[in-house]
Amino acid sequence: MPVSREDLSVGKTGFVAEHGLYGERQHDALKEVIARLDGSELKQVRVAWADQHGLVRGKTLAKADFLRALRNGQDFQSATLIMDTSNNIFVPLFVPGSGFGIPELTGYPDVILVPDPTTFRVLPWVDRTGWCLSDMYFSNGKPVPFCSRQVLRTRLGELAEAGYDYVAGLEIEFYITKLVDPKLRIEESGRPPEPPSVAAVAHGYQYLTENRSDEIDDILQTVSDNLEGLGLPLRTIEDEWGPGQVEITFDPQAGLNAADTMILFRNSVKQVCRRNGYHATFMTRPALKDFFSSGWHLHQSLERRADGSNAFAEAGDSAWPVSQIGRQFAAGILAHAREASLFATPTITGYKRFAPNSFAPDRAGWAHENRGAMLRVLGGPGDPASHLENRAGEPCANPYLFMASQITAGLDGLSRSLDPGELDSEPYLADRQPLPANLLEAVEALDGSKLFRQAWGDGIVDYLVHMKRSEWDRFMSHVTDWEQSEYFEVF
Repeated sequence: MPVSREDLSVGKTGFVAEHGLYGERQHDALKEVIARLDGSELKQVRVAWADQHGLVRGKTLAKADFLRALRNGQDFQSATLIMDTSNNIFVPLFVPGSGFGIPELTGYPDVILVPDPTTFRVLPWVDRTGWCLSDMYFSNGKPVPFCSRQVLRTRLGELAEAGYDYVAGLEIEFYITKLVDPKLRIEESGRPPEPPSVAAVAHGYQYLTENRSDEIDDILQTVSDNLEGLGLPLRTIEDEWGPGQVEITFDPQAGLNAADTMILFRNSVKQVCRRNGYHATFMTRPALKDFFSSGWHLHQSLERRADGSNAFAEAGDSAWPVSQIGRQFAAGILAHAREASLFATPTITGYKRFAPNSFAPDRAGWAHENRGAMLRVLGGPGDPASHLENRAGEPCANPYLFMASQITAGLDGLSRSLDPGELDSEPYLADRQPLPANLLEAVEALDGSKLFRQAWGDGIVDYLVHMKRSEWDRFMSHVTDWEQSEYFEVF
C-alpha cells in the first residue's frame, strides 16, 4: 500500500513499530489518545522534549500530523543538545563523533522525537492545544544517550532488576513577581537577554501567614486551576518567606511520572503567570532585595515490586527511623553527594544557599526530622510512610538527572551494604564531607567520579562536565556589579 506524501513528511515512516518503542502502557494510552482526538476540537499538539537542562523544547504539530508522529516520530534538530542555558554552543560543531565519540551525531543531523502517549494532556490555558512529552532517538532507532528522560528510564530499569520501584514526592519553592517591563527592545535582546523588570506581588517575611498568601490569591487560584486541569496531583500551596515566594507540593508518584510532573509543572507555572501579567522564576536566588533562596526538596523512598510495600519502613520496636534498606540507600547518597551535586544543584547561583544554619545543607549528613541535614529522615519506627528528603536540590534542576543520580548512588549503597553512620544530632557541626562550594567544584567532583562513569558511561559524564565547565568559564569572564563597586574607584 503506497505511503501518502503527508505520512512521508513527518518523522520516519513506521519508525515506532519498526524499533518496538512502545510498550504495553504506551499502546493502551495510544488507543485512548486517538479516540480522544477523533472528532475533538483540538487543532494542534505541542510535542515537547526536556533538554539537558530540564528546559522544554519542541514543535507544535497540527492534529493530523501529531497522529502521524505517534507512528513515525517527529524529526528534530540534534543541535539543541549542544546549547547551554543561554543557547550558546559549547562544543566544536563539526568534528567526527561530535567531540564525544558518537558517530550518529557527526554533523548534527536531525534526530527523531517519539511522543509518549502516556503523557498526553490538553493545556487548559491554550486555545485547543494538546501537549505530549517525547523521547529522543537517532534515525537508526538507538536512544540518544544525552536524552535525560532516557537516562532516568535506564536507572529505573536497574532499580527494578534489584526488586524495587522509585517513589518521589515533590516540594518546590519559587517566586511569583509582577511583570513591569518584559525588556523586548532590540538593544535588550541577546544571549542572555536583559532580565525583565518586576515588582513584588506581596510583602513577604511573614512565613506561612494566611494574609500574605491571600495577597496573591488571584494568581495562585489561576495557577492551581490550571495544574489541576492538567491532572497533576497537586497537594499544597503555601506562602514562603520572601515576597511572592511560594511552595507547592505534589502527592508521591512513581519515578518517571514524578519527573514528568516537575517538567510540566515548571512550564505551566511560567506560561500561566506570563499570560496573566506576572513573571515566575525557579532561579534559586534572584538578585532582588531581600529575596531569600528557594530550594527543591526531593522526598524519596523505594517500593518493593513483590508486594508494593515501603522498603524504607522499619518495625515499630526498632531504634532506627528507617529500615536497613533505607539506611543503605541513604549511605550511598551520602557517599556520593559531592560527585552527584551537579545533578541536584546545576547552576552557579544554587551554591550560594549552602551555608550553616540556613535551612540548606553545607555537608553530606543525615538526621531525623532535622531541616539542617542534607538527608532529612521523615517518619519513624512503625510508620509506613517513612522516607528520605534530600534538601540539597535547587528548583531549576533537571528532574530526570537529579532522580537518576539518587538511584545510582542509592543502589551502590545497597550493593555494597554501606553504613551511613549514626544520625547527626547537630548537622552543621557533624564530621561529614562538605558539599561543593561552587559549580566548578561540583563539575570536578563529577569528572572524577568512578561510580557515575561506570554506571552512566564516560560519554554522558564528559558531555555534562564539558557543558557545565563552559558555563563556569563564561561566568568567570564576566565582571560582576560587586567587583565593579569594590575595585573600580578605590584602586
